Amino acid sequence: EPEVLMDGDFPIEVAAAATEKVLAAVYKALSDHHVMLEGTLLKPNMVRSGSESASPADANQIALATVRVLQHTVPCAVPGITFLSGGMSEEEASLALNAINQAPGPRPWSLTFSYGRALQQSCLKAWKGEDANVPQAQAVLMARAQANSLANLGKYAGGAGGEASTASSFVKGYVY
Repeated sequence: EPEVLMDGDFPIEVAAAATEKVLAAVYKALSDHHVMLEGTLLKPNMVRSGSESASPADANQIALATVRVLQHTVPCAVPGITFLSGGMSEEEASLALNAINQAPGPRPWSLTFSYGRALQQSCLKAWKGEDANVPQAQAVLMARAQANSLANLGKYAGGAGGEASTASSFVKGYVY
C-alpha cells in the first residue's frame, strides 16, 4: 500500500514524480526478491495535486497523470490496482476512478477501488449510530457501491449520494 500523501500546496506534476519514484522502488524491490507479480495487487494513491494547491486537478487530470505513472512503473503482470481515496470526497473519488477507466492508452490491469473513508463516510453520517437509521444508511451505502461499480467500468455519470457524498474526507497529517 504505497501511498504518497497529498498534504501540501504542490501541483499534480510534483505528485506524479513522487508517485512514480515510489512505485518504481516498490517494483524494483519486488523484482529483487523474485515476487510473482501475478499474485499481487497494488493499492496506491491516485495522482493529484496537493490538498492546499492553488490549482487543484480535476478528475480528467487525475486520470491522465495516474494512468501515465502506472504505465511507466507497474508491470502488466500485476492483475489489479485498487485505489485509495486519499481524502477525496466520495463523489470526487468515484469521478476520478471513472475518468481513470476512460483514460486513453493501454491499461492492462483491472483499475478499481479500495476505499474506506470514501465509501463509508456518508453511510456513517446517515446511520448516526441509531438502529432506526439502518435502512437509510444501507440505501446510502448501496448508492455509493453502485456509483463505484459503474466507475470501475468507466460508466459513472456522477451525482450519486447527494450532499453528504461531496464532503471531503481529507485529514491533514493523517497517520495510519
